[in-house]
Amino acid sequence: MHFEKWQALGNDYLIVERDKLPFPLTPVRVERLCHRHLGLGSDGILELAPPDEPGFVARLRIFNPDGSEAELSGNGAREAIMYLRRSGWTDRRQFSIQTVAGEIRPTITSDTTCTVDMGRARLASADYPDGPDDGRGEVEGRRFQHVQVGNPQCAIHEPDLDVLNALDLATVGPPIQNSPLFPNRTNVSFFCELEPGVIRARIYERGVGETMSSGTGATGAAIAYVLRGGESPVRVVLDGGELTVDVSEALHVDLSGWAVPVFAGDVTPELLAELEAM
Repeated sequence: MHFEKWQALGNDYLIVERDKLPFPLTPVRVERLCHRHLGLGSDGILELAPPDEPGFVARLRIFNPDGSEAELSGNGAREAIMYLRRSGWTDRRQFSIQTVAGEIRPTITSDTTCTVDMGRARLASADYPDGPDDGRGEVEGRRFQHVQVGNPQCAIHEPDLDVLNALDLATVGPPIQNSPLFPNRTNVSFFCELEPGVIRARIYERGVGETMSSGTGATGAAIAYVLRGGESPVRVVLDGGELTVDVSEALHVDLSGWAVPVFAGDVTPELLAELEAM
């Protein structure tokens, strides 16, 4: 079982090709592979397969380390995109990929960077079924902005940078993520303006917990910032680095950033036997 490990702003994923796997990925196998001590260690797994519709280069599935499946990941998508180009799946600068959340369209800008057309964000969705059309609400005593960018985002403005940096996300994140307001759980981002067009964001993700960075989390925070009157494009400063989010008046989003390989390898026969038995 061959794999590559990639990272984007500290958000690391294992990349595998479905047709070369010895068995299907199941939640327990994903959880074991992602385990930092008992497995290979990662924030999730990206599974690439041939497309099942014309006009696409590949079909991408994204698994969280707890075994659940994510609709989309900005960092994971960029890693998959750069892997596809590097591994010879395509030599084009612009192409399309299938995801659970729908089509994404990247443009390769260098050997390590790309801009991804993430489509149009929505403020009302089934992930916040009782919410108003503007996606606003209150949860756990905090005002929030709901944003659907392939997966649900709950963006919370924190005006004080010191308070933002001191937040214990492991304590404040779970009650928000699992609130009855969000039947499918939600990613949570807290953000603060540093200067016009620049925000600081911290992210708590479904199936992951606190993370060094999140492309969709950064996108949700950037959209909430723009809806409050902020400038676009938005430079989002995360623990793992910076992303640029360009938000149009119609909430169409382009996400730009980098992704690089860390290492490649093969699962040992011993671990492979354990995974096969699961």
